[in-house]
Amino acid sequence: MEEESKESKTQFISQGSHKGKGLAVFTSGGDSQGMNAAVRACVRMGIYLGCKVFFIKEGYQGMVDGGDNIVEANWSSVSSIIHKGGTVIGSARCMDFKEKVGRLKAAKNLIERGITNLVVIGGDGSLTGANLFRQEWSDLLDQLLKEGSITKEQREKYAHLHIAGLVGSIDNDFCGTDMTIGTDSALHRIIEAIDAIVSTAYSHQRTFIMEVMGRHCGYLALSAALATEADFVFAPEWPPDVNWPTRMCKKLEQERTAGQRLNIIIVAEGAIDRDGKPITAEKVKEVVVENLKQDTRITVLGHVQRGGSPSAFDRVLGCRMGAEAVMALMEATPGTEACVMSLDGNQAVRLPLMECVEKTKAVAKAMADKQWDLAVQLRGRSFARNLETYKMLTRLKPPKSAFDEMGRGLEGYTLAVMHIGAPACGMNAAVRSFVRNCIYRGDTVIGIHDGVEGLVAGNVQIMQWSDVTGWVGQGGAMLGTKRTLPEKKLPQIAAKLKELKIQALLIIGGFEAYQAGIQLVEARPQFKEFCIPLVVIPSTISNNVPGTEFSLGCDTALNEITEICDRIRQSAQGTKRRVFIIETMGGYCGYLATVAGLAGGADAAYIYEEKFSIKDLQQDLYHMASKMAEGVQRGLILRNEKCNDNYNTDFIYRLYSEEGKGLFSARQNVLGHMQQGGSPSPFDRNMGTKQAANTVEWMIDQLKKCTQPDGTVFTDSPDTAVLMGVIRRQYCFTPLTQLKKETNFEQRIPKHQWWLKLRPLLRILAKHDSAYEEEGMYITVEEENKIAI
Repeated sequence: MEEESKESKTQFISQGSHKGKGLAVFTSGGDSQGMNAAVRACVRMGIYLGCKVFFIKEGYQGMVDGGDNIVEANWSSVSSIIHKGGTVIGSARCMDFKEKVGRLKAAKNLIERGITNLVVIGGDGSLTGANLFRQEWSDLLDQLLKEGSITKEQREKYAHLHIAGLVGSIDNDFCGTDMTIGTDSALHRIIEAIDAIVSTAYSHQRTFIMEVMGRHCGYLALSAALATEADFVFAPEWPPDVNWPTRMCKKLEQERTAGQRLNIIIVAEGAIDRDGKPITAEKVKEVVVENLKQDTRITVLGHVQRGGSPSAFDRVLGCRMGAEAVMALMEATPGTEACVMSLDGNQAVRLPLMECVEKTKAVAKAMADKQWDLAVQLRGRSFARNLETYKMLTRLKPPKSAFDEMGRGLEGYTLAVMHIGAPACGMNAAVRSFVRNCIYRGDTVIGIHDGVEGLVAGNVQIMQWSDVTGWVGQGGAMLGTKRTLPEKKLPQIAAKLKELKIQALLIIGGFEAYQAGIQLVEARPQFKEFCIPLVVIPSTISNNVPGTEFSLGCDTALNEITEICDRIRQSAQGTKRRVFIIETMGGYCGYLATVAGLAGGADAAYIYEEKFSIKDLQQDLYHMASKMAEGVQRGLILRNEKCNDNYNTDFIYRLYSEEGKGLFSARQNVLGHMQQGGSPSPFDRNMGTKQAANTVEWMIDQLKKCTQPDGTVFTDSPDTAVLMGVIRRQYCFTPLTQLKKETNFEQRIPKHQWWLKLRPLLRILAKHDSAYEEEGMYITVEEENKIAI
């Protein structure tokens, strides 16, 4: 695979370069949200490259039965499906394909249509079946030739079958990829259900036991527990200790004593104890009722988790993986082994299919052998990190004797947290995690209200354990936030830090928080009070802060935009031919417009980073007109709020209204602050939780290094004032002074932005093969499609 990867750097795939090749896409096994986005991407990328693309309906059963189950797809075949859950081409379990007779029929049906490239979207069973089919292909063709079912020319022409797999599974139970298609959407359904239940449980002081899917994998249960402040979780890979009933009841009782009116327990359907015996929701209820006499209810979410519209994450993941699968097939040689498209941090990568299947089977073996630590390790870094963070946040609290009557830790450090900039979802989850991890250690946490202004005014409080209960699911900023920068109030800030004896500072916010951190660092020579460990966690829907690929809040904003776009287009369901021009936030950063455009199936997305002229607008307008003339009913144009001063939203709306007369009508919408609202997404809740937990560890490590013999803290090293970012699934602490060189301060954006590589894919998936005439529009496997969501 390494050699192939090196060669791919020099290979270019251009429009129509694989004319006539037969390619088919099908979905198999259980359905998952995002499959339709993947199907759409496969079809449109295949057509763009000149392939003859087919749907195989009803999975392997349709391949065996043939006939009307294998139909040629065109561009409009996949219009208006990206927002739909499940799979529009159907999926079915197939016993016939497990027998060689069935596979022989399938091979004949494929040969009749010239199909030798298959994209299979399903779980490990479906992918394993596809690989067996590929291995048998030559023998199957020999037998068909012997029977006279195919000609000698067909045998020679279609001698090799190529397979590319995409993992569609809500359980995230496939090793080799960080996320499978459908997992994020399933988490959305679970979190929505638990958030709704919390309100009724709070009203009646109830304990709710939620059973979620995950027969062999506890990813959904564990991630949901992190995102909802669940008090206890049962996952197959991490069975509880033998005395779990005692430990669980002690934890629940402690929370009620502290004033908490409800408890949430999450049970994966495949939960077991250390002897391998099932732990059911009913069993957990018995323990709670018998020991605590609490009013306890069970909710089994079931197939609700598979339903609903896919999240923005799953739509973009499906688009990228589908396009990458087609690219892989077009580059395959007779010696290329079957591969599976995987997400590795922020990279789309191709991995050997059976190698990943074997790793997945190894997890099941480790669990059967009761090697629980190995099972967690084999699940991957993301699973292990979630588990460690959950353990930290749900430990039994330290004894009250560790604190004085004011709530200050008697032996620990004094750390402070504040917000600077606009509010964004995920801020509160980060504060909760920071506060509770510090308190558990015996440290004092000072919460600063209303940013710099609140600090100068003395609007601060010592944060208690119960102060942050319920914060993880709250939008906005519970501590309050303002955009005021510290540069004009440095003496007052220094005086307050000294008065409050603050030894480390966490700032959570957007570009202003990043600027504030730089200003404090640069003022260190004048004020020794700033010579303390300092961390900035970027939190802004614009995702315009350097040093991180994702900021807290941008995933929630993407979901809000995507959902609003779905509703806006639905409003025109009974109206013929309408184009919507929608303005998104982001300042000069086009992240929201670009990624929401990809997730929403937009026809164009205009951003500041990619200059456009009236000629580009005119070409897009003509393209829209041609689509409408061919039967497309609705169009979607996204525009970043500061992409161009002259070509504003009203201008584009008037342009489309005038030129579309007699063919389509136009409407404009400015989404405004709706993008900042809503409940935080599972992604933002969990990322904020983990970022803050890692920040506490980093701060304590730095404090131990820079505490002087007299007990004071002093450090003027650049690497003790950092931005905590996510870079290729790693949590990285990058010095603020280093990031300053990588910043365009005039437009408040990083000089290099990874998501710009999504732009070619957005254009390809939006345009007809016949209408796509941009010169030099080539895609390299390494440079353009190895991109992350």
